Amino acid sequence: MEPRTRSGARGKELLEQESLRELLSKVKEVASPDWIPPAEATIVLTEDNFDDVVNDAAIILVEFYAPWCGHCKKFAPQYEEAAEELGKRSVPILLAKVDATTETQLANKYQVTGYPTLKIFRKGKPFEYNGPRDTEGIIDHMIEQAGPPSKQIQALKQVQEFLKDGDDVIIIGIFSGEKDPSYLTYQDACNSVREDYRLHHTFSSEIQNYLKVSPGQLVMMQPEKFNSEYEPKMHTLTIKDILPHSEVTDFITNNAVPLVGHRKQSNDAKRYSKRPLVVVYYGVDFSFDYRVATLYWRKKVLDVAKDFPDYTFAIADEEDYSSELNSLGLADSGEEVNVAILDVAGKKYAMEPEEFDSDILREFVMAFKKGKLKPIVKSQPVPKNNKGPVKVVVGKTFDEIVMDKKKDVLIEFYAPWCGHCKKLEPVYLELGKKYKNEEQLIIAKMDAAANDVPNDKYKTEGYPTIYFAPSNNKDNPIQFDQNERDLDSLSKFVEEHATKLSRSKDEL
Repeated sequence: MEPRTRSGARGKELLEQESLRELLSKVKEVASPDWIPPAEATIVLTEDNFDDVVNDAAIILVEFYAPWCGHCKKFAPQYEEAAEELGKRSVPILLAKVDATTETQLANKYQVTGYPTLKIFRKGKPFEYNGPRDTEGIIDHMIEQAGPPSKQIQALKQVQEFLKDGDDVIIIGIFSGEKDPSYLTYQDACNSVREDYRLHHTFSSEIQNYLKVSPGQLVMMQPEKFNSEYEPKMHTLTIKDILPHSEVTDFITNNAVPLVGHRKQSNDAKRYSKRPLVVVYYGVDFSFDYRVATLYWRKKVLDVAKDFPDYTFAIADEEDYSSELNSLGLADSGEEVNVAILDVAGKKYAMEPEEFDSDILREFVMAFKKGKLKPIVKSQPVPKNNKGPVKVVVGKTFDEIVMDKKKDVLIEFYAPWCGHCKKLEPVYLELGKKYKNEEQLIIAKMDAAANDVPNDKYKTEGYPTIYFAPSNNKDNPIQFDQNERDLDSLSKFVEEHATKLSRSKDEL
């Protein structure tokens, strides 16, 4: 008699037979007229139940989706799986979804402009979701988000280590205990900035005495390497239980960076988005062997930064920002230190390579302040023949063509490798032909991968991106956000916003 074992070929055969039986049983179950599919773990929200569900939840993640969206379809099973797992916790964390194409009022209220859009709500208050979008990532991120935004520090040694070896701002709330009203205010306010900062609190009298502060105060300090004679070593805010959350969050954001901070790829978006930004590039290295040299150059920057309080100053390692230096034309400058200014309009200005000192930097910043500098613009060559129905715009001609206040301009930002852009190309050409006799209307396109867009009002987060720049309001372009990019839809968009059509819409 053949032994009953699951090893070898016989075992494999038995396992396959069991799997087949389970599959047939499932098919039979689903085929039954009495079968009811299991309820989704993801809660479906509409205008009718949104406020009741969201306002009642300590924390809930909400997905705004569109049924036709490919990304949403791909994301759906991962989101549902995360909802199932988070729903099994002793204190469940809820996940929900809103069909933004039918619940348009909700989509507009929460400024949904793309799909899927994820937002965290805490007792009805929305926060941006900046976490992963896979099952495990969502689970881990939401578990972390469900916890307190501030972590407790119990030992003075932790504070001393932060100051000695830290690389980012130290934020500590000092409180008498968990029932301290100012502690509750602080925790609430921290939810608004928990994505961007490591937040701490303590009930330790030893830490309180070391910092020479009182309970109910919020303390912000920079690591010792960023201290200077031109700025206080500590910023404090007294938190009262009735203090608006915005005062706490404003205090944190306003004191997050030192007078001259260290700009890195890891902190660029969260610490150095404010403009104008003056960046000094060199071999920045705070390790023991190179700290003296790093601080030597930083001191020269500090001497200038103290006199320009409305500007943000930072040092940056030249290797970390090699591509940025290349785009500025400074990669092969031959100088040990290079400088650039990034302004509020998205324009970049490079200092002419020369031996660096405080006076040279001061002159450069003053020239920028007086409007005497010309921006660096990445640009393809200006087309010699540009008389086609669709005018080609490059970095050097953007202001001349798109920002021309005498003409309306429809501008498409595309990338040569983009499939959607290739599909749009013949339609866009037809659009150009349709309006080719309109002298005050330009249909234009720009390769955004090969050219800088020297105006941050024309943001491109994906391709193709289309804007209408009316002649009378160039700094407030209107983005084309319809799903259909056909000739009829584009024509209606143009005619709806045009200010200088020579013919009536009926004639067109």
